[in-house]
Amino acid sequence: MLYFYAKRREMKQLFLVLCFLSLSCKEKRYHDQEQNNTEEHVSGALEDIMQFQKKMNEEFKDPETSPLPDRFRKDFTTLDFFEPDTSYRINAKFTRTPEALPFMMPTTTERQSEEVVFGIITFSLKGRTHKLEVYQNQELMQQEKYRDYLFLPFADLTNGEETYGGGRYLDLTIPKGDTILLDFNKAYNPYCAYNPKYSCPLVPKQNRLDIEIAAGGKAFKKG
Repeated sequence: MLYFYAKRREMKQLFLVLCFLSLSCKEKRYHDQEQNNTEEHVSGALEDIMQFQKKMNEEFKDPETSPLPDRFRKDFTTLDFFEPDTSYRINAKFTRTPEALPFMMPTTTERQSEEVVFGIITFSLKGRTHKLEVYQNQELMQQEKYRDYLFLPFADLTNGEETYGGGRYLDLTIPKGDTILLDFNKAYNPYCAYNPKYSCPLVPKQNRLDIEIAAGGKAFKKG
């Protein structure tokens, strides 16, 4: 009787161990799948960033699309970028501002650009909350291909050191909902950073961030 009791006890313990191992395996498979999904997401984001950089370099090499003067373009190989960093790729809150009125944004020349504040972007970065205005150009919006285009000029603490002193730009698309993907890895310099013949909108004071954005395009080194 004790034998059978002991065997039954051993069988019960073995059953519990097997159950525990089974659950552990299931949990690990679930964890591995989640990890794989995360890795695929990061990999896709990095590929997207690299494609952006490749396209920028192709445009700067092409005499039809390059802002570079010929003396710089003929020896051009690549723009300088920060290393891709997905921590600067943020799903931000997007708040539309339908009551905003058009205004004239100053540029690096006497020209002014007619813009309207289309919305406010709110995001968290480096443990703090930040807000940026995003604009819609009143002239460009008349063209079909730019109907959904939004313009985000911004400045940060890297300006004048690692990046262009006048700030940088981001091109965005009007989102369908109340969130928008903000990827600072795709920040680029105004064309006037390469050639003074261009007229570039100045970054409004409300879009000056008091943090470093170590992502996207770096300052252009001439010669």
